[in-house]
Amino acid sequence: MKAGLFSLFLGFLIFHAPAVAQTGSGKTPETSTDVGKSAKWDNLSHQGHSGDYLVGNVVVVGGELPWDPIPITVTCDGKISSTADADPKGNFEIAAAAKTTTLGIEGSKTKPVTEFVGCTVAATLPGFDSTPITIANRTIADSTDIGTIKLSREAGAAGGAVSVTTTAAPKEAMKAFEKARSEWQEQKPDRAQHDLEKAVQIYPQFAEAWYQLAKLQQVSSPKDAGASFAKAVAADPKFVPPYEHLVPFAAQAGKWQEVADDTARELEFNPRGTVQIWYYHALANYKLNRKDVAEASATKALAMDPLHTQPNTEQLLAVILADKQDYAGALAHLKNCLTYLPSGQNADTVKQQVAQLEKIVPDSK
Repeated sequence: MKAGLFSLFLGFLIFHAPAVAQTGSGKTPETSTDVGKSAKWDNLSHQGHSGDYLVGNVVVVGGELPWDPIPITVTCDGKISSTADADPKGNFEIAAAAKTTTLGIEGSKTKPVTEFVGCTVAATLPGFDSTPITIANRTIADSTDIGTIKLSREAGAAGGAVSVTTTAAPKEAMKAFEKARSEWQEQKPDRAQHDLEKAVQIYPQFAEAWYQLAKLQQVSSPKDAGASFAKAVAADPKFVPPYEHLVPFAAQAGKWQEVADDTARELEFNPRGTVQIWYYHALANYKLNRKDVAEASATKALAMDPLHTQPNTEQLLAVILADKQDYAGALAHLKNCLTYLPSGQNADTVKQQVAQLEKIVPDSK
Protein backbone atom coordinates (compact mmCIF):
# COMPACT_ATOMS: atom_id res chain seq x y z
CA MET A 1 0.00 0.00 0.00
CA LYS A 2 1.12 3.53 -0.64
CA ALA A 3 0.84 5.16 2.77
CA GLY A 4 1.02 8.64 1.28
CA LEU A 5 -2.37 8.44 -0.41
CA PHE A 6 -4.07 7.22 2.77
CA SER A 7 -2.37 10.02 4.71
CA LEU A 8 -3.75 12.51 2.20
CA PHE A 9 -7.14 10.85 2.48
CA LEU A 10 -7.12 11.09 6.29
CA GLY A 11 -6.10 14.73 6.06
CA PHE A 12 -9.12 15.37 3.86
CA LEU A 13 -11.38 13.78 6.46
CA ILE A 14 -9.99 16.01 9.21
CA PHE A 15 -9.98 19.34 7.46
CA HIS A 16 -13.19 18.89 5.48
CA ALA A 17 -15.26 17.45 8.33
CA PRO A 18 -18.64 19.18 8.37
CA ALA A 19 -19.51 21.42 11.29
CA VAL A 20 -22.56 20.63 13.41
CA ALA A 21 -24.90 22.74 11.34
CA GLN A 22 -24.37 21.00 8.02
CA THR A 23 -25.46 21.48 4.45
CA GLY A 24 -25.27 19.18 1.48
CA SER A 25 -21.93 20.70 0.48
CA GLY A 26 -20.45 20.17 3.92
CA LYS A 27 -20.22 23.93 4.46
CA THR A 28 -21.60 25.90 7.34
CA PRO A 29 -24.78 27.75 6.37
CA GLU A 30 -24.80 31.53 6.11
CA THR A 31 -26.30 31.73 9.57
CA SER A 32 -25.69 29.47 12.53
CA THR A 33 -29.38 28.99 13.18
CA ASP A 34 -31.65 26.36 11.70
CA VAL A 35 -34.75 28.50 11.75
CA GLY A 36 -34.46 29.77 8.17
CA LYS A 37 -35.87 26.64 6.61
CA SER A 38 -38.05 25.44 9.48
CA ALA A 39 -39.80 28.78 9.83
CA LYS A 40 -41.42 28.05 6.45
CA TRP A 41 -43.25 25.01 7.88
CA ASP A 42 -46.59 26.79 8.04
CA ASN A 43 -46.31 27.62 4.34
CA LEU A 44 -45.52 24.09 3.16
CA SER A 45 -47.75 22.98 0.35
CA HIS A 46 -47.56 19.31 -0.57
CA GLN A 47 -48.25 18.21 -4.10
CA GLY A 48 -49.29 14.60 -4.59
CA HIS A 49 -51.03 12.01 -2.44
CA SER A 50 -51.05 11.48 1.31
CA GLY A 51 -48.98 8.36 0.78
CA ASP A 52 -46.05 10.52 -0.31
CA TYR A 53 -45.36 11.85 3.18
CA LEU A 54 -46.34 11.61 6.85
CA VAL A 55 -46.26 14.36 9.45
CA GLY A 56 -46.19 14.47 13.24
CA ASN A 57 -45.36 16.61 16.23
CA VAL A 58 -43.04 16.38 19.23
CA VAL A 59 -43.55 18.02 22.63
CA VAL A 60 -41.56 18.20 25.85
CA VAL A 61 -43.70 17.18 28.83
CA GLY A 62 -43.69 19.96 31.40
CA GLY A 63 -41.27 22.14 29.47
CA GLU A 64 -40.40 24.11 26.37
CA LEU A 65 -38.92 22.74 23.15
CA PRO A 66 -35.18 23.44 22.82
CA TRP A 67 -33.96 25.92 20.23
CA ASP A 68 -32.02 23.26 18.34
CA PRO A 69 -33.85 20.96 15.89
CA ILE A 70 -34.86 17.66 17.48
CA PRO A 71 -33.74 14.62 15.45
CA ILE A 72 -36.50 12.18 14.53
CA THR A 73 -35.65 8.57 13.65
CA VAL A 74 -37.67 5.92 11.85
CA THR A 75 -36.59 2.43 12.92
CA CYS A 76 -37.55 -0.65 10.92
CA ASP A 77 -36.60 -4.19 11.97
CA GLY A 78 -34.18 -2.84 14.55
CA LYS A 79 -32.31 -0.57 12.13
CA ILE A 80 -32.63 3.18 11.54
CA SER A 81 -34.17 3.52 8.09
CA SER A 82 -34.82 7.24 7.86
CA THR A 83 -34.23 10.46 9.76
CA ALA A 84 -35.78 13.92 9.92
CA ASP A 85 -35.69 17.08 12.03
CA ALA A 86 -38.50 18.69 14.00
CA ASP A 87 -38.83 22.43 13.46
CA PRO A 88 -38.91 24.98 16.35
CA LYS A 89 -42.64 24.32 16.80
CA GLY A 90 -42.05 20.56 17.05
CA ASN A 91 -43.45 19.68 13.61
CA PHE A 92 -41.71 17.07 11.48
CA GLU A 93 -42.21 15.32 8.16
CA ILE A 94 -41.30 11.84 6.97
CA ALA A 95 -41.16 11.98 3.19
CA ALA A 96 -41.13 9.33 0.52
CA ALA A 97 -39.21 11.56 -1.88
CA ALA A 98 -35.77 13.08 -1.34
CA LYS A 99 -36.96 15.43 1.38
CA THR A 100 -35.91 13.65 4.54
CA THR A 101 -33.25 15.67 6.38
CA THR A 102 -31.00 15.57 9.38
CA LEU A 103 -28.99 18.63 10.36
CA GLY A 104 -29.89 20.27 7.08
CA ILE A 105 -28.79 17.44 4.75
CA GLU A 106 -31.17 16.28 2.03
CA GLY A 107 -31.29 12.53 1.60
CA SER A 108 -31.61 10.79 -1.72
CA LYS A 109 -32.36 7.26 -0.57
CA THR A 110 -35.58 7.52 1.39
CA LYS A 111 -38.13 4.74 1.32
CA PRO A 112 -41.72 5.14 0.16
CA VAL A 113 -44.00 5.78 3.13
CA THR A 114 -45.85 2.53 2.45
CA GLU A 115 -42.64 0.70 3.30
CA PHE A 116 -42.58 2.37 6.73
CA VAL A 117 -45.70 0.52 7.90
CA GLY A 118 -44.86 -1.25 11.16
CA CYS A 119 -41.79 0.91 11.77
CA THR A 120 -41.45 3.05 14.90
CA VAL A 121 -40.87 6.80 15.02
CA ALA A 122 -39.12 8.41 17.98
CA ALA A 123 -37.38 11.66 18.91
CA THR A 124 -33.83 11.90 20.22
CA LEU A 125 -32.96 14.47 22.88
CA PRO A 126 -30.14 13.97 25.40
CA GLY A 127 -31.50 13.48 28.91
CA PHE A 128 -35.01 12.64 27.71
CA ASP A 129 -37.01 9.49 26.97
CA SER A 130 -39.23 9.40 23.90
CA THR A 131 -42.62 7.75 23.50
CA PRO A 132 -42.47 5.81 20.20
CA ILE A 133 -45.16 5.88 17.54
CA THR A 134 -45.75 2.83 15.35
CA ILE A 135 -46.71 3.66 11.76
CA ALA A 136 -49.96 1.90 10.96
CA ASN A 137 -51.19 0.82 7.55
CA ARG A 138 -53.09 3.65 5.84
CA THR A 139 -54.89 4.51 2.64
CA ILE A 140 -54.77 7.67 0.53
CA ALA A 141 -57.93 8.86 2.28
CA ASP A 142 -56.35 8.64 5.76
CA SER A 143 -54.82 11.61 7.54
CA THR A 144 -51.08 12.08 7.06
CA ASP A 145 -50.71 12.93 10.77
CA ILE A 146 -49.21 10.02 12.75
CA GLY A 147 -49.61 11.81 16.11
CA THR A 148 -47.50 13.37 18.85
CA ILE A 149 -44.21 12.13 20.27
CA LYS A 150 -43.77 13.02 23.95
CA LEU A 151 -40.36 13.64 25.50
CA SER A 152 -40.03 13.18 29.28
CA ARG A 153 -37.05 13.64 31.57
CA GLU A 154 -34.97 10.47 31.68
CA ALA A 155 -34.72 9.12 35.23
CA GLY A 156 -31.20 9.42 36.57
CA ALA A 157 -29.83 11.13 33.45
CA ALA A 158 -26.34 12.48 34.11
CA GLY A 159 -26.70 15.32 31.62
CA GLY A 160 -28.98 16.58 28.92
CA ALA A 161 -30.02 19.09 26.29
CA VAL A 162 -31.50 21.42 28.90
CA SER A 163 -29.29 23.14 31.46
CA VAL A 164 -30.11 23.30 35.16
CA THR A 165 -28.84 26.89 35.12
CA THR A 166 -31.89 27.92 33.09
CA THR A 167 -34.29 27.26 35.98
CA ALA A 168 -32.03 29.31 38.24
CA ALA A 169 -31.85 32.31 35.90
CA PRO A 170 -33.05 35.64 37.34
CA LYS A 171 -36.31 37.02 35.95
CA GLU A 172 -34.66 39.75 33.85
CA ALA A 173 -32.11 37.33 32.34
CA MET A 174 -34.89 34.88 31.45
CA LYS A 175 -36.94 37.68 29.91
CA ALA A 176 -34.01 38.63 27.65
CA PHE A 177 -33.45 34.95 26.76
CA GLU A 178 -37.08 34.38 25.75
CA LYS A 179 -37.12 37.62 23.77
CA ALA A 180 -34.00 36.44 21.92
CA ARG A 181 -35.71 33.14 21.12
CA SER A 182 -38.68 34.97 19.54
CA GLU A 183 -36.32 37.18 17.54
CA TRP A 184 -34.36 34.13 16.39
CA GLN A 185 -37.57 32.46 15.19
CA GLU A 186 -38.47 35.68 13.36
CA GLN A 187 -35.05 35.51 11.64
CA LYS A 188 -33.67 38.59 13.37
CA PRO A 189 -30.25 37.27 14.45
CA ASP A 190 -28.73 40.67 15.30
CA ARG A 191 -31.51 41.47 17.75
CA ALA A 192 -31.37 37.95 19.17
CA GLN A 193 -27.62 38.25 19.72
CA HIS A 194 -28.08 41.59 21.49
CA ASP A 195 -30.60 40.12 23.93
CA LEU A 196 -28.52 37.01 24.54
CA GLU A 197 -25.56 39.23 25.40
CA LYS A 198 -27.86 41.04 27.82
CA ALA A 199 -28.93 37.72 29.37
CA VAL A 200 -25.37 36.52 30.07
CA GLN A 201 -24.38 39.94 31.36
CA ILE A 202 -27.18 39.75 33.92
CA TYR A 203 -26.49 36.09 34.70
CA PRO A 204 -22.96 34.91 33.71
CA GLN A 205 -23.81 31.29 34.65
CA PHE A 206 -26.58 31.11 32.02
CA ALA A 207 -25.26 28.09 30.06
CA GLU A 208 -28.06 27.94 27.47
CA ALA A 209 -27.76 31.65 26.72
CA TRP A 210 -23.99 31.32 26.22
CA TYR A 211 -24.62 28.37 23.90
CA GLN A 212 -27.18 30.14 21.74
CA LEU A 213 -25.01 33.26 21.65
CA ALA A 214 -22.08 31.15 20.44
CA LYS A 215 -24.18 29.70 17.62
CA LEU A 216 -25.01 33.20 16.41
CA GLN A 217 -21.33 34.22 16.64
CA GLN A 218 -20.06 31.27 14.56
CA VAL A 219 -20.23 32.99 11.18
CA SER A 220 -19.15 36.52 12.07
CA SER A 221 -16.68 35.74 14.85
CA PRO A 222 -15.56 32.10 15.22
CA LYS A 223 -13.07 33.03 17.95
CA ASP A 224 -15.80 34.63 20.07
CA ALA A 225 -18.04 31.64 19.35
CA GLY A 226 -15.39 29.25 20.67
CA ALA A 227 -15.06 31.31 23.85
CA SER A 228 -18.83 31.39 24.34
CA PHE A 229 -19.16 27.62 23.84
CA ALA A 230 -16.42 27.16 26.45
CA LYS A 231 -18.28 29.46 28.88
CA ALA A 232 -21.43 27.39 28.38
CA VAL A 233 -19.55 24.23 29.34
CA ALA A 234 -17.88 25.97 32.30
CA ALA A 235 -21.27 27.19 33.55
CA ASP A 236 -22.79 23.69 33.31
CA PRO A 237 -20.46 20.78 32.44
CA LYS A 238 -23.47 18.45 32.15
CA PHE A 239 -25.16 20.58 29.48
CA VAL A 240 -24.51 18.42 26.40
CA PRO A 241 -25.03 20.55 23.21
CA PRO A 242 -21.89 22.78 23.45
CA TYR A 243 -19.56 19.78 23.27
CA GLU A 244 -20.56 19.04 19.67
CA HIS A 245 -19.43 22.54 18.69
CA LEU A 246 -16.22 22.60 20.73
CA VAL A 247 -15.01 19.29 19.31
CA PRO A 248 -14.60 20.49 15.68
CA PHE A 249 -12.54 23.49 16.92
CA ALA A 250 -10.18 21.13 18.74
CA ALA A 251 -10.03 18.74 15.77
CA GLN A 252 -9.07 21.51 13.36
CA ALA A 253 -6.27 22.45 15.76
CA GLY A 254 -5.08 18.83 15.96
CA LYS A 255 -5.77 18.60 19.71
CA TRP A 256 -6.68 14.94 19.57
CA GLN A 257 -6.52 14.19 23.29
CA GLU A 258 -8.88 17.11 23.88
CA VAL A 259 -11.23 15.78 21.18
CA ALA A 260 -11.12 12.32 22.75
CA ASP A 261 -11.76 13.72 26.23
CA ASP A 262 -14.63 16.00 25.16
CA THR A 263 -16.40 13.30 23.14
CA ALA A 264 -15.96 10.80 25.97
CA ARG A 265 -17.41 13.35 28.40
CA GLU A 266 -20.47 13.89 26.23
CA LEU A 267 -20.95 10.15 25.83
CA GLU A 268 -20.79 9.84 29.61
CA PHE A 269 -23.65 12.33 29.93
CA ASN A 270 -25.45 11.12 26.80
CA PRO A 271 -24.58 7.43 26.22
CA ARG A 272 -26.74 7.26 23.08
CA GLY A 273 -24.52 9.86 21.49
CA THR A 274 -24.98 11.43 18.08
CA VAL A 275 -23.50 10.74 14.65
CA GLN A 276 -21.24 13.79 15.04
CA ILE A 277 -19.88 12.80 18.44
CA TRP A 278 -19.30 9.14 17.53
CA TYR A 279 -17.51 10.26 14.36
CA TYR A 280 -15.12 12.57 16.19
CA HIS A 281 -14.66 10.01 18.96
CA ALA A 282 -13.54 7.55 16.27
CA LEU A 283 -11.28 10.07 14.53
CA ALA A 284 -9.56 11.18 17.75
CA ASN A 285 -8.97 7.63 18.94
CA TYR A 286 -7.57 6.66 15.55
CA LYS A 287 -5.14 9.56 15.72
CA LEU A 288 -4.18 8.43 19.25
CA ASN A 289 -3.54 4.89 17.90
CA ARG A 290 -6.50 3.34 19.70
CA LYS A 291 -7.69 1.53 16.61
CA ASP A 292 -10.16 -0.88 18.17
CA VAL A 293 -11.97 1.97 19.94
CA ALA A 294 -11.87 3.98 16.72
CA GLU A 295 -13.37 1.14 14.69
CA ALA A 296 -16.16 0.53 17.21
CA SER A 297 -17.07 4.24 17.31
CA ALA A 298 -17.00 4.66 13.53
CA THR A 299 -19.20 1.56 13.15
CA LYS A 300 -21.64 3.01 15.69
CA ALA A 301 -21.78 6.36 13.85
CA LEU A 302 -22.37 4.66 10.51
CA ALA A 303 -25.22 2.54 11.90
CA MET A 304 -26.94 5.68 13.21
CA ASP A 305 -26.69 7.50 9.90
CA PRO A 306 -28.55 5.70 7.07
CA LEU A 307 -28.67 8.85 4.92
CA HIS A 308 -24.94 9.58 5.39
CA THR A 309 -25.43 13.07 6.77
CA GLN A 310 -21.84 12.78 8.01
CA PRO A 311 -20.38 11.45 4.71
CA ASN A 312 -16.85 11.07 6.08
CA THR A 313 -17.77 8.34 8.56
CA GLU A 314 -17.60 5.42 6.15
CA GLN A 315 -14.40 6.76 4.64
CA LEU A 316 -12.82 7.00 8.09
CA LEU A 317 -13.89 3.42 8.84
CA ALA A 318 -12.22 2.32 5.59
CA VAL A 319 -8.98 4.06 6.63
CA ILE A 320 -9.09 2.35 10.03
CA LEU A 321 -9.65 -1.08 8.44
CA ALA A 322 -6.89 -0.54 5.86
CA ASP A 323 -4.51 0.45 8.67
CA LYS A 324 -5.41 -2.84 10.37
CA GLN A 325 -4.67 -4.58 7.03
CA ASP A 326 -8.31 -5.52 6.49
CA TYR A 327 -8.10 -4.39 2.88
CA ALA A 328 -11.20 -6.28 1.73
CA GLY A 329 -13.30 -4.59 4.39
CA ALA A 330 -11.85 -1.18 3.55
CA LEU A 331 -12.54 -1.73 -0.16
CA ALA A 332 -16.16 -2.69 0.46
CA HIS A 333 -16.78 0.50 2.43
CA LEU A 334 -15.05 2.71 -0.13
CA LYS A 335 -17.08 1.23 -2.97
CA ASN A 336 -20.23 1.91 -0.99
CA CYS A 337 -19.11 5.52 -0.51
CA LEU A 338 -19.14 6.02 -4.25
CA THR A 339 -22.86 5.21 -4.33
CA TYR A 340 -23.73 8.40 -2.42
CA LEU A 341 -20.79 10.82 -2.61
CA PRO A 342 -21.28 13.78 -4.98
CA SER A 343 -18.67 14.28 -7.68
CA GLY A 344 -15.67 16.33 -6.61
CA GLN A 345 -12.37 16.12 -4.79
CA ASN A 346 -13.59 13.72 -2.13
CA ALA A 347 -15.10 11.26 -4.61
CA ASP A 348 -11.98 11.44 -6.80
CA THR A 349 -9.80 10.55 -3.81
CA VAL A 350 -12.07 7.62 -2.96
CA LYS A 351 -11.84 6.37 -6.56
CA GLN A 352 -8.04 6.44 -6.31
CA GLN A 353 -8.23 4.43 -3.10
CA VAL A 354 -10.59 1.90 -4.67
CA ALA A 355 -8.24 1.43 -7.64
CA GLN A 356 -5.29 0.99 -5.29
CA LEU A 357 -7.04 -1.58 -3.11
CA GLU A 358 -8.36 -3.54 -6.08
CA LYS A 359 -4.75 -4.31 -7.02
CA ILE A 360 -4.13 -6.14 -3.77
CA VAL A 361 -7.54 -7.67 -2.95
CA PRO A 362 -8.08 -10.91 -4.89
CA ASP A 363 -11.14 -11.06 -7.16
CA SER A 364 -12.27 -7.60 -6.10
CA LYS A 365 -13.38 -6.30 -9.50
